[in-house]
Formats: sequence, structure tokens, C-alpha cells
Amino acid sequence: MNYRYGLFMLCAVLVGCITDKENLTWYKGNLHTHTYWSDGDEFPEMVLDWYKTNGYDFVALSDHNTLAQDEKWKLIAKSPLYEESFKRYLEKFGTDWVVYKTDTGRIQVKLKTFEEYRAKLETGSFLIIPSEEITNYVNGKIPVHVNATNLQHFIEPPNAATVIETMQQSVDAVLKQREETGVPMFPHINHPNFGWAITVDDMIALKGEPFFEVYNGHPLVHNYGDSAHLSTEAMWDAINIAYANRNQPLMYGLATDDSHSYHQFGSSFSNAGRGWVMVQAKNLKTESIIEAMEAGRFYASTGVALKRLSFEDNVLKIAVAREEGVLYQIDFIGIAKKDNKPHVVKVVFGTGATFKVTDEYLFVRAKITSSKKKPNPFQEGDVEMAWTQPVVKQ
Repeated sequence: MNYRYGLFMLCAVLVGCITDKENLTWYKGNLHTHTYWSDGDEFPEMVLDWYKTNGYDFVALSDHNTLAQDEKWKLIAKSPLYEESFKRYLEKFGTDWVVYKTDTGRIQVKLKTFEEYRAKLETGSFLIIPSEEITNYVNGKIPVHVNATNLQHFIEPPNAATVIETMQQSVDAVLKQREETGVPMFPHINHPNFGWAITVDDMIALKGEPFFEVYNGHPLVHNYGDSAHLSTEAMWDAINIAYANRNQPLMYGLATDDSHSYHQFGSSFSNAGRGWVMVQAKNLKTESIIEAMEAGRFYASTGVALKRLSFEDNVLKIAVAREEGVLYQIDFIGIAKKDNKPHVVKVVFGTGATFKVTDEYLFVRAKITSSKKKPNPFQEGDVEMAWTQPVVKQ
């Protein structure tokens, strides 16, 4: 069986299997971030230490077109900002760990490989997942980026003539590696509105891709669209309307940081801590995280936490982990079969809500909006939010 369509069949069985029952735990993770291995401005160990100390359970460092396996030396920028950053790195990890040299007054540091930094920082309570951001520029200028989570071998970026061919070849390469290795892994489409590169029609034409970024924390990705382009959330519904009508498993939405900047902060920088996924898994192992995500047992968040999220007996149940002084609005968004359009079918002001999914809907999802301003937001004025995955009547 072609693996891509085997994945379709698996997802078709698992769509909407969200439960709050036995032996499942919520884990917080970020699947898109960068270091000195590509265009980030910090050492991988320092990036991982930030996530570890800020309550994350798993992280994938997804540097562009690399799995951090080779020898690489980083020339530290001749700037007090980055020279001080190196000193902090040296102080934290010590001369027994940090390999560096000074030549004509400039510091060069040998970057640790994935296996080295994983052995140093991964613990039973903190998981580090290998990843690559397969990075293409169609016709030398149109950015098409596809993340590959738990990749085992480097994938060369394809050289295709169109956006859809480039996406499809990247997705197919990941799924082929999964089939050949037997190791669970998945691709996801990054920031479709970055450079206005990927249209909703491109996404609809895609086959075998279970995830995309409904939220990305980089300041240049246009999450909210503009007068001529759909927001990523509107794209999400349009994609899934098309998928549902051709009996293709629905696409799930991720929130990620896409962080690059670790020393300068504000809405003009791509900082850590803006978006993440909360995954309900059996344990903190990569295969368990991937199984849960492919089953839709996760939600995307920029700050709102849920203490309960379940979909059983066709009832979607949500309970928000309330913060003192913060107000919440829970919108249930249903796509009606009669017109194939999204409608807000129920609004609840508070921390708990339920919705019965019936045959009249192609699918239903929920969006939770708080009154709390997002610290260091993607865009000034943003409040903390969360998005559940779409579910269908069983």
C-alpha cells in the first residue's frame, strides 16, 4: 500500500478520538524553532535550556536544511550583544563542554551536534525530537517551508517548478522515509502566508499532509491575512471543507514559535514562547507524541490552558484552566453541510462549555479567546487564545 494513503486510512479511523480518561497526560511542546545551526542567533543548548526552564516537555529544533549532524563552526558576531551571549554560554556549560578558538580577535565556536546536545540535555521529563525545516525557494524567491518532525535522515530540498509540486515532493519524501525506516515521523506545512507564498488552493491540492501552522510567532508570517489574503484560520476552514467533501482526513492546526531571536525582544523579533501545542499522550516518548497528534489529541495555544478537552459520544467538552481576573469566550465553529460555510454555532462566556456534533456539520472546532493580553505578542494588542482540532460526528 502507498504509505500516503495508508496514513489517510489511519487518520480516518482516529479523527476526533479525544478523551480525558485513563493513563493520558498533557505535554507542552514546540515543533518549530531555530539556532546557530541555521539562522537563529543562539546555541542549541541555550535554546533548549530556555524551553526546559520555561515549562516545556518537548522541543524540536528545526533548523533549515540540516539535521545538525556535521561539523560546523560559528563565528561570533563582533558585537557586545553576541559576545556577551557567548560568555553566558561558556559560563553555563563550562570549558569542558564548549569548544572554541580565537583568531585575529574573533571567537569561533564549534557547534554541538544533535546527538551531543540531546545526550547532554534530554531527560525523562524533557524530550528532544530531531527535525529539519525543508526549505525551498521556488524560482529562487517564493518561500516554501515544510517541517519534518522525528526525521532520521537528511532530506535534500526538492527543486520543483511550482509551489504545490515543491510542497508535495517534500511531504512525499518525509512519508517515504517513514515507510522505509518504520519510524514514526510527520511533515507539517509552515507559515503559508510568509511572503504570501502558499495559497489556499495550493493547500487544498496537497495530498498526505496532516498538519499546518494555524499560528506562527514570527513577525513576518501574516497570520491574520489582509484585504487580499485569507487569515491562516480562514484558510484552515477552507482546506478542511474541501478535504471533508472529498472524504480526505481533516488537517490539524499547530501553533509554533518559529523563534530565531533570543537576545532582542518585541513584536519585530521572532521570540520564543509565543505558540505551542498541548498534546494528550500516553507518555513522553516521541512515538507516543506523534501517535497522539495524528489522532487529534492536542490543541494549539498562545497562552490559554485547558484542564479538560474531550470528544466522546459526539460531544465536544471544554474546560478552561481559569486565571484569576481573566475572562474567557468559547466559540464553537461549525461548517454546515447545507452551505459549506463556517458559522459560529454557539458562544459561551465562561470556562466550561459543551457542544453536540450532529450530521448537519462537516466538522466542528472550538476557539477559546481570553481577555489577557499576550506578553511579547506576535502583533500588538493580541490576547491569549487556543484552538481545538476539528471533529466529525462518529
